[in-house]
Amino acid sequence: MEFKMTANGFNTETSFGTLTISADDSYGFRPYQLLVSSIAVCSGGVLRKILEKMRIPAENISIQVKEVVRNPDEANKVEKIHLHFIIEGEKVVEEKVSKAMELTKNNCAMVQSVIDSIIIEETYEVIN
Repeated sequence: MEFKMTANGFNTETSFGTLTISADDSYGFRPYQLLVSSIAVCSGGVLRKILEKMRIPAENISIQVKEVVRNPDEANKVEKIHLHFIIEGEKVVEEKVSKAMELTKNNCAMVQSVIDSIIIEETYEVIN
């Protein structure tokens, strides 16, 4: 990847188009939003694969970012992210989802990359 400076941030070209990043969210994605998005979507993708391997077909998985705690005294460092997963499916068994959530945290590359510096709280609910 290569990032090029613009008047209000940086751009990079991807196979899906231009990704615009800026400290001002009126010009593009803010860096912390991309960090949180990477962690959330990585976790969601891993959860989906684990549920499939457990033969628990989820019809839908939604991920809500309930909280992002940033420390203004340390360069607005992200200190905590709370992700809430809503797992929908007629055959989703809540007891097995708990195990799947543990495996998700242990196997998500983005979570494992920040585990020693950011608290990742993951909660879930099942809708049958």
